[in-house]
Amino acid sequence: MKRRTFLAASSAALLLPSSVYAIVPPRPVAVIGHTGRGNYGHGLDTMWLKIDETQVVAVADADPRGLSLATKRLEGAKGFADYQVMLHTIKPEYVAVCPRHPDQHFDMVLAAIEAGAKGIYCEKPFVRNPAESDALIAAANKRGTKVAVAHRNRYHPALEHIDKLIESGELGKVLELRGKGKGDHRGGGEDLWVLGSHIVNLFCYFGGGKPMSASGMLLQDGKLVTREDVKRGNEGLGPLAGNEVHARFLMDNGLVAYYESIANDGTSPDGYCFQIIGSKGIVTWHIDRDPVAHFTPGNPYNPANTPRKWIPITSQGVGKEETDPGSIQEVHNHVAAGTDLLGAVSGNSAPKCDIQDAAWTVEMICGVFESHRQGGKIVEFPLQERENPLGKL
Repeated sequence: MKRRTFLAASSAALLLPSSVYAIVPPRPVAVIGHTGRGNYGHGLDTMWLKIDETQVVAVADADPRGLSLATKRLEGAKGFADYQVMLHTIKPEYVAVCPRHPDQHFDMVLAAIEAGAKGIYCEKPFVRNPAESDALIAAANKRGTKVAVAHRNRYHPALEHIDKLIESGELGKVLELRGKGKGDHRGGGEDLWVLGSHIVNLFCYFGGGKPMSASGMLLQDGKLVTREDVKRGNEGLGPLAGNEVHARFLMDNGLVAYYESIANDGTSPDGYCFQIIGSKGIVTWHIDRDPVAHFTPGNPYNPANTPRKWIPITSQGVGKEETDPGSIQEVHNHVAAGTDLLGAVSGNSAPKCDIQDAAWTVEMICGVFESHRQGGKIVEFPLQERENPLGKL
């Protein structure tokens, strides 16, 4: 038993009669990793060791050395070479699908659902195409399984303070949403999938929950991508092309969101951000930074006589000192997401970033590819093409 759980239970035992008091056992978690094929994501295995209510009871890894290291890292969890065998042997309440490579996610998540898992936490990108999302949503709905995806920005306490900036009118009229890729060697299609998925996910949060339509184009060395440019993407991403991407989305609340990524554009890593452009200022969200966001007040199109302030947005509010660094750390190490998933299962509610949120993110990325395939035409959501459109360019 974890120390905090033990102390809490001990304190409760002093206050309650023995006939009432009972120790609640930790929720069993099984971890699926794959060393050399996406590994264990960004700490999606060890996050559960930091949550008092959970205990990692088993781990699966097809790589023998990776499995040996994982059982030690996960405090003696039982090791399995085959995750299917693990799931049907252990039948855990919760499953962590950790590999970064999304070509494995569909089979792993489906296996966890069919094994009776109540909650699943999956690394992003979620899956490779909308067809895979469709099948997993149907399976999860049938079994009542709660699936959350590791777009950890959705769990950040700064979001509510940005909501208040918008609702109060302090940001003015929201004019548009903007997102930019990291602009390193992965710029273009790969950047959109691997890092841009975080930004596209935030488009949905501030855009009313879902997209209405998309248009976009892919370029390779300044020329429009053709069939000859399509290759098998890194990290199991599926068909991929382009070292430059430009996309436009019409969101459900009427806002327009723009995304661009250009390989080696000279802005990495500072250019990797999400922005809300308002008539009275700009909110800039730098992914995984501390502080994660800043408010820059003032008409963004009016030259200023003095330098404009970048006012931090912390867990406490706009321009307020961060007095709860632990809550920020719990966003970074996924504890906030894991705790939210536990609450979603016990309360029969949706996780903050649930399977449908993740599915829209996948569909928006594929929507850019489908628009390019159709010569830049505006395509509506849901897409008619449910596979990766680049495979049919």
